[in-house]
Amino acid sequence: MIQVSNVGLRYGDRKLFDDVNIKFTPGNCYGLIGANGAGKSTFLKILSGDIEAQDGHVSMGKDERLSVLKQNHFEYDEFNVLDTVVMGNKRLWEVKAEKDAIYAKEEFSDEDGMRAAELEGEFADLNGWEAESEAATLLNGLGIGDELHYMLMADLEGSDKVKVLLAQALFGKPDVLLLDEPTNHLDLKAIQWLEEFLINFENTVIVVSHDRHFLNKVCTHIADLDFSKIQLYVGNYDFWYESSQLAQKMMSDQNKKKEEKIKELQAFVARFSANASKSSQATSRKKMLDKIELDDIKPSSRKYPFINFQTGREIGNDVLIVDGLTASHDGETLFKDIRFSMNKEDKIILLGSPQAKTALLDILMEQKEADAGTYKWGVTTSQSYFENDHDKYFGGNERSLVEWLRQYSPEDETESFLRGFLGRMLFSGEEVKKSPSVLSGGEKVRCMLSKMMLASANVILLDEPTNHLDLESIQALNEGLIRFKGAMIFTSHDHQFIQTIANRVIEIREDGSILDKQLTYDEYLEWKEKEGLK
Repeated sequence: MIQVSNVGLRYGDRKLFDDVNIKFTPGNCYGLIGANGAGKSTFLKILSGDIEAQDGHVSMGKDERLSVLKQNHFEYDEFNVLDTVVMGNKRLWEVKAEKDAIYAKEEFSDEDGMRAAELEGEFADLNGWEAESEAATLLNGLGIGDELHYMLMADLEGSDKVKVLLAQALFGKPDVLLLDEPTNHLDLKAIQWLEEFLINFENTVIVVSHDRHFLNKVCTHIADLDFSKIQLYVGNYDFWYESSQLAQKMMSDQNKKKEEKIKELQAFVARFSANASKSSQATSRKKMLDKIELDDIKPSSRKYPFINFQTGREIGNDVLIVDGLTASHDGETLFKDIRFSMNKEDKIILLGSPQAKTALLDILMEQKEADAGTYKWGVTTSQSYFENDHDKYFGGNERSLVEWLRQYSPEDETESFLRGFLGRMLFSGEEVKKSPSVLSGGEKVRCMLSKMMLASANVILLDEPTNHLDLESIQALNEGLIRFKGAMIFTSHDHQFIQTIANRVIEIREDGSILDKQLTYDEYLEWKEKEGLK
């Protein structure tokens, strides 16, 4: 359990938190959400003690242990993988180190013997004899095999380091677990393992994530950081989102009788409660949902961009034919002799290694040459491409966002039109005068999406478009792509994003071949499991 009492924090004139009072209790997983810059990571640092609040305090139960997912990937480079995980329990590691130092002495005094006996007792109480076994189980669950357990952290790839640090945070059954973006750099299998681990975790979890599917799977509550306060809501992210939209609707319709609003709320809660039945965690959530009253649901101050891709012309039946494409990088084959054709209704999710996926999209958009093979776009098609690395578009001399966007407008649009267009993407007032070179990662993505929308293409290609976006922008992009009437090829690590958009899966396999199935993402995963495919 962790209790937050009257916590406040200001940076200059900006009030980040004001009189925050909240209790996080065992057996629950809390998804901490809020707009970019709202202070989610800062709040986790206050909870962990890395930052001291100016007002109020944070308290935990006596002898309870808090564990945090570390963000410094180089902090443990001098240690081996297994030791790094065990260091997640600081006291256990201290006991082990002192015990080992005593036994390593050439001369062993009576005092050493007494101290060693004390340490042995504490070591046993801390489950020290099972520590390496538990650490190995966590590592294997996250995809770090036995062959890596005694390697130095410095010798691991970046994505593997992230998994080790996550195992470190999970190690030793901490009483309170703080996770800031734990699914970043994890593959699908590792994410699924982490979801099951957290669903069955009996203590307190507080997590920040932009992965809505993950939040929906693991969260019993949503802690919404808004108006410098934190409001707790029972249920997962989808429940919070739908309820906040319902609250906005109810607030805008002041003439509706309260009885009608209550009926609408009851129907809404019943729909979500019916889905909460797959685990004991979900069943307890269902009971809490049933107790929600009208006044418990409040509108949010969140702003969502308006993302709407229109097609300039209707797409014909011939969209794309790929015939024998082969590509390599530094002598390594990315894909070999792949063949497929694309239909006008297709929304294809590309799976596989990031390099292979990006290479295929780059080839199709003439950004890179294939080693062999051909491709042909249909005569009725027009394409627009969201590149994974789009910084090159922001290195010009444009003095404002209006000026930047005008160069991508097919017609000489007026300044008021471009301002309005940028306004729908949350650049309002003086913000449209910003220099493109000073934009944040999320702002650059919104600009690139604006550029694509202006193109009115009937085929769009997107390479990891949700990177750098906040939950609100991801939700808006997701809905915009569901509405899109053209054809699409995209890559993403966002499970919900993929499942709600894609109707076809093409996976580039390690041997360079492809698997091509006209299935939704979840159907594809089920098919692979049934077939025993990795």
